[in-house]
Amino acid sequence: MREQLGDFVSSMGEVPELGALLVNPKIDARLKRSALEGLLDGSDVIVRNFLLLLVEKHRVGEVEEIAREFERLAAAEEGRLDVELTTAYELSDEEARTILAQIEKASGRHVDATRKVDPALVGGIVLQVGSLRLDASVRGRLTRLRQDLTTRS
Repeated sequence: MREQLGDFVSSMGEVPELGALLVNPKIDARLKRSALEGLLDGSDVIVRNFLLLLVEKHRVGEVEEIAREFERLAAAEEGRLDVELTTAYELSDEEARTILAQIEKASGRHVDATRKVDPALVGGIVLQVGSLRLDASVRGRLTRLRQDLTTRS
């Protein structure tokens, strides 16, 4: 079910015309419903009915946010923590495993990580977990120091 909802959200992004059709308030809900029924033929009944309900209630434009929140709630229920780990240089697999093991130990949850490299960090790491951001990078420290110095003078 989660996968089908994610696929639908992806298709709205890949086919802008679909998204435009579904969110346009000038287009009759019956036409939108007809278009969706054709697209969702063979889909899970719950997902199909949910998306059709969103169309009926004029909320289909919020489906991306709904899918993100659903995924977040499902991850919490499953004890998963999705994190984005950004470093100044590419970490070895062993270094990444060590950092992720520390996060798992501190959070008590299984960590699914996306790794990114941003040379502008200079050093250190930035962890993004949902809306929580932990910036332990050299760039972040320099930015905070600059702010401290300018607010004190």
